[in-house]
Amino acid sequence: MTQKLLSKVVKAIKEFNLIENGDTVAVGVSGGKDSLFLLEALSAYRKYADVNFKLIAITIHPGAKDMDFSKVAEYCKAIDVPYYIEQTEIFPIIFDVRKEKNPCSLCAKMRRGALCTTAKKYGANKIALGHHQNDLTETFMLSLIYEGRLSTFSPKTEMTRTGETIIRPLLYITEGEIIGNSKHLPVVKNTCPADKHTQREYVKNLLKQINTEVETSIINIPHAITHPERNNLWDKNKP
Repeated sequence: MTQKLLSKVVKAIKEFNLIENGDTVAVGVSGGKDSLFLLEALSAYRKYADVNFKLIAITIHPGAKDMDFSKVAEYCKAIDVPYYIEQTEIFPIIFDVRKEKNPCSLCAKMRRGALCTTAKKYGANKIALGHHQNDLTETFMLSLIYEGRLSTFSPKTEMTRTGETIIRPLLYITEGEIIGNSKHLPVVKNTCPADKHTQREYVKNLLKQINTEVETSIINIPHAITHPERNNLWDKNKP
């Protein structure tokens, strides 16, 4: 973890007050590069943070038989982070029972519910997710194109039903930065049948194409999202 990247994580934590004294933060570890990068960043941050907080890692196992998290468990032990795996039947339910044609939304909802329940079981009051700057832009574009809404996720979200708080400390980190600094992490291969065949993948490729023609778009779009004072949209309540 370079100091430059860690400073971006710390900036988000400080700016949005993501981690406070006495928190127990559960990192949702899917096994992908983003969540493992986040785990490494928060593990590094706790060594010199001006607040005292506990860090744990939780994997919601989706029920795929060919997913092995043993290397993740070894990594968590090496960095002294308690690690818990919650076994579920999310994949069998979605793909075998319901045979969902567009499974991503339901899968995310089921994973989030299981993660909140498990985090609460192990005493965590905050859940850290590995959503980065590219995810922010992609979610915005997904809502715009498929839902006709201007919407994306926030740095901090209060879950009123469970009492947990979702935090996203990687909002100032790009996916490219994570790819370039995650080769040493024990990434678990994604075995989801819908991988690379989703609306998000379409939007990801669309944004890549836009960026080849307008190089500043990769910066301008997230800036437009995170600076609401720049918005100049219709307001039917104003003349």
